[in-house]
Amino acid sequence: MSRSVIFASMLVSIATVASAIAGPGTPGHGHNGFSAGEPGTPNKPARTVQVTMNDGDRMFFNHNHITIRKGEQIRFVLINRGEIDHEFVLGTVAENEKHAKEMEKYPDMEHDDPNAKRLAPTKKGELLWRFTKSGEFEFACLIPGHREAGMIGKVIVK
Repeated sequence: MSRSVIFASMLVSIATVASAIAGPGTPGHGHNGFSAGEPGTPNKPARTVQVTMNDGDRMFFNHNHITIRKGEQIRFVLINRGEIDHEFVLGTVAENEKHAKEMEKYPDMEHDDPNAKRLAPTKKGELLWRFTKSGEFEFACLIPGHREAGMIGKVIVK
């Protein structure tokens, strides 16, 4: 076998393994749809909800409950007022619990997905989301230990 065939074969193998172990928020990770709706449309009106992430004596979001109308578009303005990284991940409780287990394996996984964003201390970000499905959803920080420490909130879509 020629060196170029062996090299090409090795590259394909590496790419396959990398994509198989890639976690959410890492290159190669894809979403087959979102339980809570869909990414928003920038040129359409949106209600703004500011969500601050805090740590210190305890970890928390400034909101632990948000009520939204089905079909409403929300611009989440995210602000990390803490001294460590935090994230905002929107999904069902089951999805976030499953993802939290993955985060235990890959704690440095970074999120910049349509339904998730990781922020360094003092940084700001935005997440634009249209809630097309009724139900109860949650937002949480899935960095190991943060959700358990209180960084969790509920979204009710009526």
